[in-house]
Amino acid sequence: MMVNKKEQFIKTIDEHKKIIYKIVNSYCPNRDNRKDLEQEIIIQLWNAFDKYDDTYKYSTWMYRIALNVAISFYRKEKKWFSKSDFYNEESIFKVEEDTSEVETELDYHLKLLQEFIHNLNELNKALMLLYLEEKSYEEIAEILGITKTNVATKISRIKLKLKNEFKKIRKNGSRRV
Repeated sequence: MMVNKKEQFIKTIDEHKKIIYKIVNSYCPNRDNRKDLEQEIIIQLWNAFDKYDDTYKYSTWMYRIALNVAISFYRKEKKWFSKSDFYNEESIFKVEEDTSEVETELDYHLKLLQEFIHNLNELNKALMLLYLEEKSYEEIAEILGITKTNVATKISRIKLKLKNEFKKIRKNGSRRV
């Protein structure tokens, strides 16, 4: 039985919806705008569906399109965002509330990491999103259209910068987000 294009597309989106969810939540802090971005990503995926190159995995293809749409959307809409918009109840970094000191410290560090990532430029933000997804350097390079060496260099620099930021915070005392 032959599956038609619409059914195949819906199946593909359903199997990889976490990609869309993570990108939308990483690039769009406002709930109303997230729905718009999600729809725009799905529209662009549909428009590109006939051009899918099966030498790539669907996830790689989806990441590439979704990140390009999200970066364009972010650039167009960022003037409307305030810094506090990124720290909401639907954060992809959210940790369940717990009164234990260890959980509170973890939550604090995750908020700092989230702030750090949101302050990165669009390419580095995409890079970190994929790195935190545990994508290989090769797959990150394919998705972002840069070399594997460039991926390794950029991740190394970001990690060093992050390490220095955490050192500064420890040295200067606790800074609440």
